[in-house]
Amino acid sequence: MADKDNFFERVYAVVRQIPEGRVTTYGAIAKVIGAAKSARMVGYAMNASHFDDTVPAHRVVNRVGLLSGKHHFDGTNLMQQLLESEGIVIKDNKVQDFQELLWIPPVCVE
Repeated sequence: MADKDNFFERVYAVVRQIPEGRVTTYGAIAKVIGAAKSARMVGYAMNASHFDDTVPAHRVVNRVGLLSGKHHFDGTNLMQQLLESEGIVIKDNKVQDFQELLWIPPVCVE
């Protein structure tokens, strides 16, 4: 359990760095924390983060910009609404101008 908790905390440390109005991917987070093949575990961490309002989980999308985690948010469109409140345009559950809005974590977070 301690290993999972440590993994989740490393994920949250990266997610807290995502600038408002930008998004990143599960895979980019996994890669920067040294667990490149663990994008799915990053998703589990995002699902568990809803009890911590310091983790902007709504800014984490899949590798093509889809709001793949939206069903884990309260309400049908909360993830989309949070992103739109930051100026991000969503169409058909996908971040528009995804490549321009994609934030790649700059450093490994220990």
